[in-house]
Amino acid sequence: MQVMKLKREIEGVDYGHEENGIAVNVAGFMAMGEPKIKSLVVNGVENKALTEVVNKALKKAAEGSMKKMKENSEALQGAV
Repeated sequence: MQVMKLKREIEGVDYGHEENGIAVNVAGFMAMGEPKIKSLVVNGVENKALTEVVNKALKKAAEGSMKKMKENSEALQGAV
């Protein structure tokens, strides 16, 4: 029950990253490891700048989600 509440709370947070005129917004998530896009192709053309910005946004989301999980874990341990 607590885990599902935490999951909904984490997934309700948005993380954004903007660089070189590219803006990306990613929802928080609960996952092991850091997600990373290997390549991103638009209309047959690989866009390395876009791939880099998306990966930075995913990294922010992973870090924020892990921080939230840690905070909630500490709060649950204190309640026991």
